[in-house]
Amino acid sequence: MSLTADVKAELTAVRDPRPSVRVAELTALLRFAGGLHSIAGRVAVEAEVDTAPLARRTARDIAEIYGVRPEIAHVQGSGTRDGEFFAVRIIDGGETLARQTGLLDLRRRPVRGLPNRLTTGSRDDLAAVWRGAFLASGSLSEPGRSASLEVACPTGEAGMALVGAAHRIGIAAKAREVRGVPRVVVREAEAIRGMLIAMGAAKTAGEWDQLRQRREVRAGVNRLVNFDDANLRRSAQAAVAACARVERALEILGDEVPPHLRQAGELRLAHRDASLDELGHHADPPLTKDAVAGRIRRLLAMADKRAEQDGVPGTESAVPAGS
Repeated sequence: MSLTADVKAELTAVRDPRPSVRVAELTALLRFAGGLHSIAGRVAVEAEVDTAPLARRTARDIAEIYGVRPEIAHVQGSGTRDGEFFAVRIIDGGETLARQTGLLDLRRRPVRGLPNRLTTGSRDDLAAVWRGAFLASGSLSEPGRSASLEVACPTGEAGMALVGAAHRIGIAAKAREVRGVPRVVVREAEAIRGMLIAMGAAKTAGEWDQLRQRREVRAGVNRLVNFDDANLRRSAQAAVAACARVERALEILGDEVPPHLRQAGELRLAHRDASLDELGHHADPPLTKDAVAGRIRRLLAMADKRAEQDGVPGTESAVPAGS
């Protein structure tokens, strides 16, 4: 079952008895799930929803609130809409219902956004608007860089009304257009979680947040592993380069290497993977890390100077490509 289906199943079960909340949710659902149609010269209200339980609940709410009995049709998708869906239709009494819900204004013109009384209602009414809109055309993606809670909108005005409702709840949402379809998007993880809870999908919000936290921990571990791998790779490359230069320096200088510099060079070659601090502990008598580093540096400088005088390749020439 997808996250979107989980959310819609949980929201379908939400039953708030307050009249203003029920009206806000039903009106938003009708607006975002299809809206108005003209059939044989009459205004019809139709909502296309994803599941049979939601279709039955929508029909029941219409009958209980407005006294109109809709019909439910099972429709097989085609063209731009795949799969199956359910159409809740009201033909007889459709215009009256459209006026009562605010989908038609007093001059019988379709309202392009949402009725003003809904977007200026209480916090619970605004949450119900979002619940109805999400049930109609919402989607929730998995946590990650591109995580989002989205609602496809019938018009740009309806999208802006939904953005305003989200802001009044205290949640950041943005309107945008994707392939010619207006959408309202909630992006930030905490905002997504907050909107799910506000709409009434607290269980799915908790599961989504747990999934997000697990992925963040896993991503953090992967970053640390990659970081450690990169450090180890760089350290190994540096050790190979250092040993190659020391070998070349001893070869260039031959018997002319001062004993204390030869000791440092031979320590480097004898313990190729050891740190400078560890090399110092292997010396007799023990040396500090800085002393070992200084001696190796002077050995290489002396060899490079002699190589330049003799016109032969210096110590850098011994370093393997890529090290």
